[in-house]
Amino acid sequence: MTDAYLALETGDVVEANARAPGAARGELVFTTAYTGYEESLTDPSYEAQVLTFAYPLVGNYGVREDRMESDRVHPSAVVARELTDDVADWLRDEGVPAVDGLDTRDLVLDIREGGAMQVGVSAGPDASPAEARAQLADCPELSDLTDIGARVSVDSVRTYGDGDTDVALVDCGAKRSIVDSLVDRGATVHRLPYDATPADVDAIDPDVLFVSNGPGDPANFDAAERLVDEYVGDVPVAGICLGQQVVARALGGDTEKMAFGHRGVNQPVLDHDSGRVVMTTQNHGYTVADPGDLEVTQVNVNDDTPEALDSDELGVLTRQYHPEANPGPNDTLDFFDDVLAMPETRRVTPAAD
Repeated sequence: MTDAYLALETGDVVEANARAPGAARGELVFTTAYTGYEESLTDPSYEAQVLTFAYPLVGNYGVREDRMESDRVHPSAVVARELTDDVADWLRDEGVPAVDGLDTRDLVLDIREGGAMQVGVSAGPDASPAEARAQLADCPELSDLTDIGARVSVDSVRTYGDGDTDVALVDCGAKRSIVDSLVDRGATVHRLPYDATPADVDAIDPDVLFVSNGPGDPANFDAAERLVDEYVGDVPVAGICLGQQVVARALGGDTEKMAFGHRGVNQPVLDHDSGRVVMTTQNHGYTVADPGDLEVTQVNVNDDTPEALDSDELGVLTRQYHPEANPGPNDTLDFFDDVLAMPETRRVTPAAD
């Protein structure tokens, strides 16, 4: 029995089965990942988006809290060909509408051909096409969500670990595994709100300033951009995903929205220096269009978009992909070792001529 509807920007209304009731709206995107659904669903970068799984069966190894990247589900709704009861019950408990029983291949092709689009969702006993269309009509563009950082960031400083290197992590929607990756390597991580001020950073006196991943348009994270501008050259700066975009903007670069983004665990990345190609996990809908004062050292094999920006002179190291990816691949975890080595490298005084 049809009891769910998706109203697309194309004018189409897609029928589905409700697995968790409710009404929602957001930007319709897809991920090609075939594992890691718990990590994807709790990734803050999916805030205000409706996540479609291209892989047909979601939930075949259950739901475990220790795999989650944050304390809640972030997509405003979830779409799949088939959801197991474990995942459907979890989403129902989280209050997140979920639907299945539709041909997600067609939906993914619509997104690939037309780009990420707005969608309205209506699911449950009282669902109707009219309600789905009403949700679509009220759906803002992602770039208009200027306060999206407040939805996903901490509201006060939180500290993790007790290591020798102090990292000021600007939390624009940070995944838990970023914090874990730094702490496991001997760092003390001070997690700051997305709108932290220089006074907040000065109170920490960090060895590294690190801008996290996060949702939405990097142009809406101007406070983090100002922090990079304030400290670059004096404190080593690192960033992941949205963090790379924010750093580039702070250093004279620019960003742009992609047609449908990179979301999955099989994105190939080429390193210019070594010629090595690594597989990466990614989740972003914006990219660096102009690197500004930074050098592009890695690119995406599929579309040549920047995947890494470096500057030895300024002490900057960023990645567009997620080196800390869970459940994998783990090809690029050494990024965190390189970041934590930056303060020591910059302390070395060049030999006199």
